[in-house]
Amino acid sequence: MKRDSFSSYHPVVNIIYFALVLMFSMVFMHLYMQGIALISAVLYAVLLNGRRAIRFNLVYMLPLLLVMAVLNPVFNHAGVTILFYLKNGNPITLESILFGAAAACMFVTVLIWFSCYNAVMTSDKFIYLFGKIMPALSLILSMVLRFVPRYIAQLKVISYAQKSIGRDVSQGSLLNRARQGLTILSIMTTWALENAIETADSMKSRGYGLPNRTSFSTYRFVRRDQIIAIIMTSLSAVIIFGAIRGYIEMRFFPSIKAAEVTPISLIIYFAYFLLCMLPVIIHLLEEIKWRSLQSKS
Repeated sequence: MKRDSFSSYHPVVNIIYFALVLMFSMVFMHLYMQGIALISAVLYAVLLNGRRAIRFNLVYMLPLLLVMAVLNPVFNHAGVTILFYLKNGNPITLESILFGAAAACMFVTVLIWFSCYNAVMTSDKFIYLFGKIMPALSLILSMVLRFVPRYIAQLKVISYAQKSIGRDVSQGSLLNRARQGLTILSIMTTWALENAIETADSMKSRGYGLPNRTSFSTYRFVRRDQIIAIIMTSLSAVIIFGAIRGYIEMRFFPSIKAAEVTPISLIIYFAYFLLCMLPVIIHLLEEIKWRSLQSKS
């Protein structure tokens, strides 16, 4: 995973950003807003994970987006703009197609944002934010969030070890493959339970969760964090103002009706674009600054 500049900011700034973009992505169904959020999420995911993110988006997210967009008009026939009829007589409407596209875009965008969240919000950041407020729950959530990548890595180690002694799931008869697969699953389950117990005992022995316990942290809310927090707050205020005044509304049923594009709505779209692209913009500015310093040296 490539560490971007935004990941080095204070955990409060990181989690506020993801809370805002996730909330706005799920609330605003306007096609322009969904398109901005999807493009921004994809670009940030590529910045964080490189080729792996490109492969993930092309292999999984793009087919999921297309399938969800196509299935909605097949089962949802609401809307007054009928484009054509299926063989069974059910109509395909423009409203159901656009609503399916918006819903699919929202679902995929949220998944990609969560992949970015998982890369930026590490377990130590999560425990730093919520360790004093809810120590037990924050520890459990931290273990759960890092469980999947660690589980996959350990599964590869066990599979390679089993394969080296001729007990891999790709070797032998079907019955032997099933037996070897159950063996690998049993080893993985044992490892996961032992790891969870060891982690809980380790944190308990260090006094985690005790009321008077102090902890060392490298996180400091400095001037750059304050500036980014103010920028996010200002952009969010503009977006919320536009939502309250109806500048970014879009209705799909029974007929399509979207708010008229005005200079004010364009400002709101641009504010939303800046908010979603904020980590990418920060990283690009840091890269430009770094290259400028290198050229002067």
